[in-house]
Amino acid sequence: MDTLHTLFFFLLALLILVAVHEFGHFWVARRMGVKVIRFSLGFGPVLWRRQQPGDTEYVISAIPLGGYVRMVDEREAVVAPEDLPYAFNRQPLAARSAIVLAGPVSNLLLAFFLFWVLLVSGEKGIRPVLGPVAAQSLAANAGLQAGDEILAVAGRETPIWSLALAQIYGHMLDREAIRLDIRTVDGQLASRQLYIPEFVAQSPDLLRERLGLRPFEPALDAVIGMVEKDSAAAQAGLRPGDRIVAVNGQKMADWQAWVAVIRSSPGQSLATTIQRDGMSMDLVIVPATIENGADRQGKVGAAVLIPEHAMDDLQITYRRDILSAGLAAAGRTVDYTWMTLDMMANMLTRRAGVDNLSGPISIAQYAGRSATLGMDQFINFLATISVSLGVLNLLPVPLLDGGHLMFFIAEAVRGGRPVPEAIQMQFQRVGLLVLLSLMVLAFYLDIGRLLA
Repeated sequence: MDTLHTLFFFLLALLILVAVHEFGHFWVARRMGVKVIRFSLGFGPVLWRRQQPGDTEYVISAIPLGGYVRMVDEREAVVAPEDLPYAFNRQPLAARSAIVLAGPVSNLLLAFFLFWVLLVSGEKGIRPVLGPVAAQSLAANAGLQAGDEILAVAGRETPIWSLALAQIYGHMLDREAIRLDIRTVDGQLASRQLYIPEFVAQSPDLLRERLGLRPFEPALDAVIGMVEKDSAAAQAGLRPGDRIVAVNGQKMADWQAWVAVIRSSPGQSLATTIQRDGMSMDLVIVPATIENGADRQGKVGAAVLIPEHAMDDLQITYRRDILSAGLAAAGRTVDYTWMTLDMMANMLTRRAGVDNLSGPISIAQYAGRSATLGMDQFINFLATISVSLGVLNLLPVPLLDGGHLMFFIAEAVRGGRPVPEAIQMQFQRVGLLVLLSLMVLAFYLDIGRLLA
Protein backbone atom coordinates (compact mmCIF):
# COMPACT_ATOMS: atom_id res chain seq x y z
CA MET A 1 0.00 0.00 0.00
CA ASP A 2 2.87 2.39 0.81
CA THR A 3 4.36 1.75 -2.64
CA LEU A 4 1.04 2.36 -4.38
CA HIS A 5 0.52 5.52 -2.31
CA THR A 6 3.98 6.82 -3.26
CA LEU A 7 3.54 5.91 -6.93
CA PHE A 8 0.11 7.55 -7.12
CA PHE A 9 1.24 10.89 -5.74
CA PHE A 10 4.46 10.83 -7.76
CA LEU A 11 2.47 10.31 -10.98
CA LEU A 12 -0.08 12.94 -9.91
CA ALA A 13 2.71 15.47 -9.30
CA LEU A 14 4.36 14.57 -12.60
CA LEU A 15 1.08 14.89 -14.50
CA ILE A 16 0.40 18.35 -13.06
CA LEU A 17 3.94 19.65 -13.65
CA VAL A 18 4.19 18.31 -17.21
CA ALA A 19 0.66 19.45 -18.14
CA VAL A 20 1.36 23.01 -16.97
CA HIS A 21 4.77 23.11 -18.69
CA GLU A 22 3.46 21.84 -22.03
CA PHE A 23 0.32 23.97 -21.83
CA GLY A 24 2.60 27.02 -21.58
CA HIS A 25 4.24 26.09 -24.89
CA PHE A 26 0.86 25.24 -26.42
CA TRP A 27 -0.97 28.39 -25.32
CA VAL A 28 1.73 30.82 -26.48
CA ALA A 29 2.22 28.92 -29.75
CA ARG A 30 -1.48 29.27 -30.56
CA ARG A 31 -1.39 32.97 -29.66
CA MET A 32 1.59 33.46 -31.96
CA GLY A 33 -0.24 31.89 -34.88
CA VAL A 34 1.66 28.58 -34.92
CA LYS A 35 -0.35 25.48 -35.81
CA VAL A 36 -0.10 22.80 -33.11
CA ILE A 37 -0.46 19.25 -34.42
CA ARG A 38 -0.42 17.33 -31.13
CA PHE A 39 -0.52 18.01 -27.39
CA SER A 40 0.65 14.88 -25.58
CA LEU A 41 0.95 13.96 -21.93
CA GLY A 42 3.39 11.07 -21.83
CA PHE A 43 5.30 9.23 -24.54
CA GLY A 44 4.89 5.98 -26.44
CA PRO A 45 1.66 4.18 -27.34
CA VAL A 46 -1.45 6.37 -27.25
CA LEU A 47 -4.00 5.36 -24.60
CA TRP A 48 -6.57 8.11 -25.28
CA ARG A 49 -7.04 10.73 -27.97
CA ARG A 50 -9.43 13.52 -28.83
CA GLN A 51 -9.43 15.64 -31.98
CA GLN A 52 -11.77 17.87 -33.90
CA PRO A 53 -11.26 17.93 -37.70
CA GLY A 54 -8.42 20.31 -38.56
CA ASP A 55 -7.67 20.98 -34.89
CA THR A 56 -4.96 19.91 -32.44
CA GLU A 57 -4.87 16.24 -31.45
CA TYR A 58 -4.91 15.81 -27.66
CA VAL A 59 -3.49 12.51 -26.43
CA ILE A 60 -2.49 10.67 -23.25
CA SER A 61 0.30 8.18 -23.83
CA ALA A 62 1.47 5.10 -21.95
CA ILE A 63 4.82 6.30 -20.53
CA PRO A 64 4.01 9.11 -18.06
CA LEU A 65 7.55 10.52 -17.83
CA GLY A 66 7.08 13.80 -19.67
CA GLY A 67 5.13 15.18 -22.59
CA TYR A 68 5.45 17.27 -25.71
CA VAL A 69 3.79 19.77 -28.03
CA ARG A 70 4.30 19.00 -31.73
CA MET A 71 4.01 22.05 -33.99
CA VAL A 72 4.11 22.44 -37.76
CA ASP A 73 7.84 22.74 -38.53
CA GLU A 74 9.66 22.28 -41.84
CA ARG A 75 12.73 20.96 -39.99
CA GLU A 76 10.80 17.95 -38.73
CA ALA A 77 8.48 16.99 -41.60
CA VAL A 78 7.14 18.08 -44.96
CA VAL A 79 4.63 20.89 -44.46
CA ALA A 80 1.59 21.39 -46.66
CA PRO A 81 1.73 24.69 -48.63
CA GLU A 82 -1.37 26.03 -46.88
CA ASP A 83 0.28 25.45 -43.46
CA LEU A 84 3.59 27.17 -44.24
CA PRO A 85 2.54 30.55 -42.75
CA TYR A 86 1.79 28.72 -39.49
CA ALA A 87 5.10 26.81 -39.27
CA PHE A 88 7.18 27.35 -36.14
CA ASN A 89 10.43 27.78 -38.05
CA ARG A 90 8.95 30.62 -40.13
CA GLN A 91 7.96 32.74 -37.15
CA PRO A 92 9.95 35.84 -36.07
CA LEU A 93 12.74 35.21 -33.58
CA ALA A 94 10.83 36.95 -30.78
CA ALA A 95 7.78 34.71 -31.31
CA ARG A 96 9.86 31.51 -31.32
CA SER A 97 11.68 32.61 -28.19
CA ALA A 98 8.39 33.38 -26.41
CA ILE A 99 7.01 29.93 -27.30
CA VAL A 100 10.11 28.16 -25.94
CA LEU A 101 10.29 30.34 -22.85
CA ALA A 102 6.62 29.78 -22.03
CA GLY A 103 7.14 26.26 -20.64
CA PRO A 104 9.64 27.10 -17.87
CA VAL A 105 7.83 30.36 -17.09
CA SER A 106 4.58 28.39 -16.66
CA ASN A 107 6.27 26.20 -14.06
CA LEU A 108 7.48 29.26 -12.16
CA LEU A 109 3.99 30.80 -12.34
CA LEU A 110 2.53 27.52 -11.07
CA ALA A 111 4.94 27.63 -8.12
CA PHE A 112 3.90 31.21 -7.36
CA PHE A 113 0.20 30.28 -7.54
CA LEU A 114 0.65 27.22 -5.27
CA PHE A 115 2.65 29.20 -2.71
CA TRP A 116 -0.05 31.88 -2.82
CA VAL A 117 -2.85 29.33 -2.28
CA LEU A 118 -0.85 27.79 0.56
CA LEU A 119 -0.34 31.13 2.31
CA VAL A 120 -3.97 32.21 1.91
CA SER A 121 -5.51 28.89 2.98
CA GLY A 122 -3.01 28.35 5.79
CA GLU A 123 0.27 26.48 5.96
CA LYS A 124 0.37 24.03 8.85
CA GLY A 125 3.55 23.19 10.71
CA ILE A 126 5.33 23.25 14.01
CA ARG A 127 6.96 26.34 15.45
CA PRO A 128 10.74 26.36 14.93
CA VAL A 129 11.52 25.85 18.62
CA LEU A 130 14.78 24.01 19.21
CA GLY A 131 15.06 20.78 21.10
CA PRO A 132 18.32 19.65 22.74
CA VAL A 133 21.30 21.13 20.87
CA ALA A 134 24.11 18.63 20.43
CA ALA A 135 27.36 19.64 22.12
CA GLN A 136 30.11 20.85 19.75
CA SER A 137 27.61 21.00 16.86
CA LEU A 138 27.43 23.98 14.50
CA ALA A 139 24.25 25.10 16.27
CA ALA A 140 26.01 24.94 19.64
CA ASN A 141 28.96 26.90 18.25
CA ALA A 142 26.48 29.59 17.17
CA GLY A 143 25.22 29.90 20.73
CA LEU A 144 21.83 28.30 20.10
CA GLN A 145 20.16 26.56 23.04
CA ALA A 146 17.21 24.27 23.64
CA GLY A 147 14.01 26.34 23.77
CA ASP A 148 15.22 29.06 21.39
CA GLU A 149 12.72 29.85 18.61
CA ILE A 150 14.01 30.79 15.15
CA LEU A 151 12.04 33.82 13.95
CA ALA A 152 13.93 34.58 10.73
CA VAL A 153 16.81 33.25 8.66
CA ALA A 154 18.88 35.69 6.60
CA GLY A 155 16.12 38.27 7.02
CA ARG A 156 13.32 35.94 5.86
CA GLU A 157 10.48 35.25 8.29
CA THR A 158 10.30 31.56 9.28
CA PRO A 159 7.10 30.91 11.25
CA ILE A 160 7.31 27.11 10.86
CA TRP A 161 10.12 24.59 11.18
CA SER A 162 10.19 23.49 7.51
CA LEU A 163 10.67 27.10 6.33
CA ALA A 164 13.49 27.69 8.80
CA LEU A 165 15.30 24.56 7.70
CA ALA A 166 14.75 25.32 3.99
CA GLN A 167 16.22 28.81 4.41
CA ILE A 168 19.25 27.47 6.29
CA TYR A 169 19.88 24.84 3.61
CA GLY A 170 19.40 27.47 0.93
CA HIS A 171 22.17 29.62 2.41
CA MET A 172 24.49 26.85 3.53
CA LEU A 173 26.95 27.45 0.68
CA ASP A 174 27.25 31.17 1.36
CA ARG A 175 30.79 32.16 2.19
CA GLU A 176 29.60 34.03 5.26
CA ALA A 177 27.72 33.14 8.42
CA ILE A 178 23.92 32.86 8.26
CA ARG A 179 22.08 35.31 10.51
CA LEU A 180 19.37 33.76 12.67
CA ASP A 181 16.93 36.04 14.48
CA ILE A 182 15.66 34.19 17.53
CA ARG A 183 13.53 34.47 20.63
CA THR A 184 15.49 32.94 23.47
CA VAL A 185 14.02 30.53 25.95
CA ASP A 186 13.58 33.42 28.43
CA GLY A 187 11.70 35.54 25.85
CA GLN A 188 14.50 37.89 24.76
CA LEU A 189 14.98 38.85 21.07
CA ALA A 190 18.51 38.18 19.84
CA SER A 191 20.49 37.19 16.75
CA ARG A 192 22.99 34.40 16.22
CA GLN A 193 25.54 33.76 13.46
CA LEU A 194 25.45 30.19 12.14
CA TYR A 195 28.61 29.33 10.23
CA ILE A 196 28.65 26.19 8.07
CA PRO A 197 32.14 25.23 6.84
CA GLU A 198 32.33 24.56 3.11
CA PHE A 199 33.42 20.93 3.51
CA VAL A 200 30.35 20.29 5.70
CA ALA A 201 27.95 22.03 3.29
CA GLN A 202 29.24 19.88 0.43
CA SER A 203 27.95 16.67 2.02
CA PRO A 204 24.27 16.26 3.03
CA ASP A 205 25.15 13.41 5.39
CA LEU A 206 27.91 15.39 7.10
CA LEU A 207 25.64 18.43 7.32
CA ARG A 208 22.92 16.45 9.08
CA GLU A 209 25.53 15.05 11.46
CA ARG A 210 27.21 18.36 12.30
CA LEU A 211 24.33 20.87 12.19
CA GLY A 212 22.80 19.89 15.52
CA LEU A 213 19.35 21.40 14.89
CA ARG A 214 16.38 19.36 16.05
CA PRO A 215 12.81 20.51 16.75
CA PHE A 216 11.56 20.49 20.32
CA GLU A 217 9.52 17.44 21.22
CA PRO A 218 7.45 17.03 24.37
CA ALA A 219 8.42 14.11 26.57
CA LEU A 220 6.64 11.06 25.18
CA ASP A 221 6.17 7.62 26.68
CA ALA A 222 8.19 4.85 25.04
CA VAL A 223 5.20 3.40 23.20
CA ILE A 224 5.43 2.11 19.62
CA GLY A 225 3.15 3.90 17.16
CA MET A 226 4.37 2.44 13.86
CA VAL A 227 6.72 -0.34 12.74
CA GLU A 228 8.32 -0.34 9.29
CA LYS A 229 7.98 -3.48 7.21
CA ASP A 230 11.09 -5.73 7.22
CA SER A 231 12.80 -3.47 9.78
CA ALA A 232 14.81 -4.59 12.80
CA ALA A 233 11.79 -3.78 14.97
CA ALA A 234 9.52 -5.95 12.81
CA GLN A 235 12.00 -8.83 12.83
CA ALA A 236 12.18 -8.66 16.63
CA GLY A 237 8.38 -8.90 16.84
CA LEU A 238 7.56 -5.35 17.98
CA ARG A 239 4.02 -4.17 17.28
CA PRO A 240 2.18 -0.83 17.50
CA GLY A 241 1.00 -0.30 21.06
CA ASP A 242 3.98 -2.05 22.69
CA ARG A 243 5.51 -0.14 25.61
CA ILE A 244 9.29 -0.34 26.00
CA VAL A 245 9.93 -1.01 29.70
CA ALA A 246 13.67 -1.77 29.85
CA VAL A 247 16.71 -2.52 27.70
CA ASN A 248 19.49 -4.73 29.12
CA GLY A 249 17.97 -4.18 32.54
CA GLN A 250 17.97 -0.37 32.24
CA LYS A 251 14.54 1.20 32.65
CA MET A 252 13.36 3.47 29.81
CA ALA A 253 11.93 6.67 31.27
CA ASP A 254 10.63 7.97 27.94
CA TRP A 255 10.94 7.62 24.16
CA GLN A 256 14.09 9.74 23.92
CA ALA A 257 15.87 7.46 26.39
CA TRP A 258 15.08 4.47 24.19
CA VAL A 259 16.16 6.31 21.03
CA ALA A 260 19.49 7.17 22.68
CA VAL A 261 20.12 3.50 23.48
CA ILE A 262 19.19 2.36 19.98
CA ARG A 263 21.40 4.96 18.26
CA SER A 264 24.39 4.06 20.40
CA SER A 265 24.02 0.30 19.80
CA PRO A 266 24.34 -0.46 16.06
CA GLY A 267 24.51 -4.20 15.40
CA GLN A 268 24.29 -5.12 19.10
CA SER A 269 21.79 -7.56 20.60
CA LEU A 270 19.57 -5.71 23.07
CA ALA A 271 17.54 -7.69 25.60
CA THR A 272 14.31 -5.69 25.63
CA THR A 273 11.40 -5.97 28.01
CA ILE A 274 8.06 -4.74 26.67
CA GLN A 275 4.50 -4.55 27.95
CA ARG A 276 1.79 -5.72 25.57
CA ASP A 277 -1.90 -5.90 26.49
CA GLY A 278 -0.96 -5.79 30.18
CA MET A 279 1.51 -8.67 29.83
CA SER A 280 5.30 -8.44 30.17
CA MET A 281 7.37 -9.96 27.35
CA ASP A 282 11.09 -10.25 26.56
CA LEU A 283 12.45 -9.69 23.03
CA VAL A 284 15.89 -9.39 21.48
CA ILE A 285 16.35 -6.43 19.13
CA VAL A 286 19.42 -5.97 16.92
CA PRO A 287 19.47 -2.37 15.56
CA ALA A 288 20.55 -2.01 11.94
CA THR A 289 23.78 -0.12 11.35
CA ILE A 290 23.46 3.21 9.56
CA GLU A 291 26.59 4.94 8.29
CA ASN A 292 26.30 8.68 8.90
CA GLY A 293 29.53 10.20 7.62
CA ALA A 294 32.25 8.92 9.93
CA ASP A 295 29.63 8.03 12.55
CA ARG A 296 27.73 4.74 12.92
CA GLN A 297 24.27 4.74 14.43
CA GLY A 298 21.65 2.15 15.20
CA LYS A 299 18.16 2.14 13.73
CA VAL A 300 15.22 -0.18 14.36
CA GLY A 301 12.55 1.30 12.07
CA ALA A 302 9.89 2.20 14.63
CA ALA A 303 8.10 5.47 15.37
CA VAL A 304 6.65 6.76 18.61
CA LEU A 305 2.95 6.85 19.37
CA ILE A 306 2.05 10.53 19.62
CA PRO A 307 -1.04 11.24 21.76
CA GLU A 308 -3.72 13.24 19.96
CA HIS A 309 -3.07 16.59 21.67
CA ALA A 310 0.60 16.22 22.57
CA MET A 311 1.79 18.72 19.93
CA ASP A 312 -1.02 21.27 20.23
CA ASP A 313 1.18 23.93 21.83
CA LEU A 314 3.71 23.71 18.97
CA GLN A 315 1.35 23.34 16.01
CA ILE A 316 0.44 26.53 14.15
CA THR A 317 -1.39 27.44 10.98
CA TYR A 318 0.42 30.27 9.25
CA ARG A 319 -1.68 32.36 6.83
CA ARG A 320 -1.73 35.81 5.23
CA ASP A 321 -4.32 38.03 3.55
CA ILE A 322 -4.63 37.87 -0.23
CA LEU A 323 -2.32 40.79 -1.03
CA SER A 324 0.49 40.05 1.41
CA ALA A 325 0.24 36.34 0.50
CA GLY A 326 0.89 37.29 -3.14
CA LEU A 327 3.96 39.30 -2.19
CA ALA A 328 5.22 36.52 0.07
CA ALA A 329 4.56 33.90 -2.63
CA ALA A 330 6.52 35.96 -5.16
CA GLY A 331 9.38 36.32 -2.67
CA ARG A 332 9.40 32.59 -1.94
CA THR A 333 9.40 31.75 -5.66
CA VAL A 334 12.35 34.07 -6.24
CA ASP A 335 14.16 32.64 -3.20
CA TYR A 336 13.72 29.04 -4.33
CA THR A 337 14.71 29.95 -7.90
CA TRP A 338 17.92 31.55 -6.66
CA MET A 339 18.62 28.66 -4.28
CA THR A 340 18.23 26.17 -7.16
CA LEU A 341 20.54 28.15 -9.42
CA ASP A 342 23.05 28.58 -6.62
CA MET A 343 23.07 24.84 -5.87
CA MET A 344 23.51 23.98 -9.55
CA ALA A 345 26.37 26.47 -9.89
CA ASN A 346 28.06 25.08 -6.78
CA MET A 347 27.72 21.52 -8.04
CA LEU A 348 29.34 22.53 -11.34
CA THR A 349 32.20 24.25 -9.51
CA ARG A 350 32.41 21.27 -7.10
CA ARG A 351 31.68 23.42 -4.05
CA ALA A 352 28.70 21.12 -3.50
CA GLY A 353 28.80 17.34 -3.82
CA VAL A 354 26.77 15.49 -6.47
CA ASP A 355 25.02 13.65 -3.62
CA ASN A 356 22.80 16.75 -3.39
CA LEU A 357 21.24 15.53 -6.65
CA SER A 358 17.83 13.85 -6.34
CA GLY A 359 16.57 11.36 -8.90
CA PRO A 360 13.05 10.08 -9.66
CA ILE A 361 13.11 7.54 -6.83
CA SER A 362 13.91 10.19 -4.21
CA ILE A 363 11.36 12.60 -5.71
CA ALA A 364 8.71 9.86 -5.65
CA GLN A 365 9.48 9.21 -1.97
CA TYR A 366 9.22 12.94 -1.20
CA ALA A 367 5.88 13.07 -3.02
CA GLY A 368 4.44 10.15 -1.06
CA ARG A 369 5.82 11.40 2.27
CA SER A 370 4.52 14.95 1.75
CA ALA A 371 1.05 13.67 0.84
CA THR A 372 1.03 11.56 4.01
CA LEU A 373 1.76 14.68 6.08
CA GLY A 374 -1.17 16.60 4.59
CA MET A 375 -2.38 18.38 1.48
CA ASP A 376 -0.57 21.59 2.42
CA GLN A 377 2.73 19.68 2.54
CA PHE A 378 2.03 18.12 -0.87
CA ILE A 379 1.22 21.55 -2.33
CA ASN A 380 4.48 22.90 -0.91
CA PHE A 381 6.38 19.94 -2.40
CA LEU A 382 4.68 20.48 -5.78
CA ALA A 383 5.56 24.18 -5.80
CA THR A 384 9.19 23.50 -4.89
CA ILE A 385 9.58 20.86 -7.61
CA SER A 386 7.88 23.17 -10.11
CA VAL A 387 10.55 25.80 -9.42
CA SER A 388 13.28 23.21 -9.94
CA LEU A 389 11.71 22.02 -13.20
CA GLY A 390 11.38 25.56 -14.51
CA VAL A 391 14.98 26.44 -13.66
CA LEU A 392 16.34 23.13 -14.99
CA ASN A 393 14.64 23.67 -18.34
CA LEU A 394 16.23 27.12 -18.66
CA LEU A 395 19.75 25.71 -18.52
CA PRO A 396 21.63 26.25 -21.82
CA VAL A 397 21.76 22.53 -22.58
CA PRO A 398 20.62 21.37 -26.04
CA LEU A 399 17.34 19.40 -25.95
CA LEU A 400 16.17 21.56 -23.02
CA ASP A 401 14.24 24.80 -23.56
CA GLY A 402 17.33 26.75 -22.49
CA GLY A 403 19.29 25.05 -25.27
CA HIS A 404 16.81 26.31 -27.88
CA LEU A 405 17.04 29.79 -26.37
CA MET A 406 20.83 29.55 -26.61
CA PHE A 407 20.55 28.92 -30.37
CA PHE A 408 18.08 31.80 -30.71
CA ILE A 409 20.51 34.15 -28.94
CA ALA A 410 23.24 32.99 -31.33
CA GLU A 411 20.87 33.65 -34.23
CA ALA A 412 20.25 37.20 -33.00
CA VAL A 413 24.01 37.79 -32.64
CA ARG A 414 24.53 36.47 -36.19
CA GLY A 415 22.15 39.07 -37.55
CA GLY A 416 19.16 36.77 -37.96
CA ARG A 417 21.04 33.87 -39.54
CA PRO A 418 20.21 30.58 -37.74
CA VAL A 419 22.99 28.36 -36.44
CA PRO A 420 23.70 25.72 -39.14
CA GLU A 421 21.72 22.50 -38.69
CA ALA A 422 24.89 20.38 -38.57
CA ILE A 423 26.25 22.37 -35.63
CA GLN A 424 22.90 22.20 -33.84
CA MET A 425 22.87 18.42 -34.28
CA GLN A 426 26.34 18.11 -32.76
CA PHE A 427 25.32 20.18 -29.76
CA GLN A 428 22.14 18.10 -29.36
CA ARG A 429 24.20 14.91 -29.24
CA VAL A 430 26.33 16.44 -26.49
CA GLY A 431 23.20 17.61 -24.67
CA LEU A 432 21.68 14.12 -24.89
CA LEU A 433 24.88 12.63 -23.45
CA VAL A 434 24.86 15.16 -20.58
CA LEU A 435 21.20 14.49 -19.74
CA LEU A 436 21.62 10.70 -19.91
CA SER A 437 24.70 10.93 -17.68
CA LEU A 438 22.77 12.99 -15.12
CA MET A 439 19.89 10.51 -15.20
CA VAL A 440 22.22 7.56 -14.64
CA LEU A 441 23.98 9.41 -11.80
CA ALA A 442 20.66 10.35 -10.18
CA PHE A 443 19.45 6.73 -10.34
CA TYR A 444 22.77 5.55 -8.90
CA LEU A 445 22.51 7.98 -5.98
CA ASP A 446 18.86 7.04 -5.40
CA ILE A 447 19.68 3.32 -5.28
CA GLY A 448 22.56 4.05 -2.91
CA ARG A 449 20.17 5.89 -0.58
CA LEU A 450 17.74 2.95 -0.69
CA LEU A 451 20.48 0.49 0.23
CA ALA A 452 21.97 2.71 2.95
